Amino acid sequence: MSDALEGFVLDTRSVRRSFDRAAAAYDSAAVLHAQVRGELLERLQLMTISPNVVLDAGAGTGHASRALKGRYPGAVVVALDASMQMLRLAGRQRGWLRRFSRVCADAQCLPLADGSVDLIVSNLLLHWCDPDAALSEFRRVLAPHGLLCFSTFGPDTLLELRRAWAQVDAALHVHTFLDMHDVGDAVVRAGFASPVLDVERFTLRYGDLRKFTADLRDTGGRNAAAARHRGLSSPRKFAAMQAAYEKFRQDGRLPATYEVVFAHAWAPVPRERGLPQAEVSLEEMKRQLKLQRRR
Repeated sequence: MSDALEGFVLDTRSVRRSFDRAAAAYDSAAVLHAQVRGELLERLQLMTISPNVVLDAGAGTGHASRALKGRYPGAVVVALDASMQMLRLAGRQRGWLRRFSRVCADAQCLPLADGSVDLIVSNLLLHWCDPDAALSEFRRVLAPHGLLCFSTFGPDTLLELRRAWAQVDAALHVHTFLDMHDVGDAVVRAGFASPVLDVERFTLRYGDLRKFTADLRDTGGRNAAAARHRGLSSPRKFAAMQAAYEKFRQDGRLPATYEVVFAHAWAPVPRERGLPQAEVSLEEMKRQLKLQRRR
């Protein structure tokens, strides 16, 4: 395997362990994840769909599942995550909005029947999977005219951390993320129709690097690349990386950049069914989102 591809291959057991360990602290640290989730659900408001079954893939502690249950109260909402600890926390919420099913499973091997789901929402999950495997499963379980709406990280995510470590050694310290065009290609390969993708950048700012790395750990963002160095970085190397990261400091704060790819696509309808796709162009989506945010 080439060096360029090594960063895409993940140790799935390590991913699961990271999220199990992060579960207790996740909600307090997942500021970015909450913001992206809010934007993803906001985009969903522009889609004309009345699902009977909704899958929240990569549900974590269940915030999107509760929001989806509130939006589609008559639907069966399934919160699916590979981390049992995350799902246990999701199950502790009280009230009718907690009435969703919880399933502990890998998104790359869904325990759901073909064509059994009308809507799949997935917030910041795809970069933790083999995207072709996960998208293929999403396509398999999605009914004709069903909708997939997801977000994932793009290649400029954690660029400051990546560049700082590159000043220290040649080891793989940060995952490699697919760009928007490659994500779009994977969506088409999986058999989806009318994909619409766009990119937004988010920047979190920290007073010191240790708070940033603590937030990474508490949101499950440990390095799970299969080609990673398995030992701990020495204090000397961490200090060198910290010094390199300081070069990015602006106005007294250290930036942490995240590039987020937003996407939606439809499960195609057989021609003989004669049903048109309810497409929303990128330009129209941006126009409607701006109008919503002004209200």
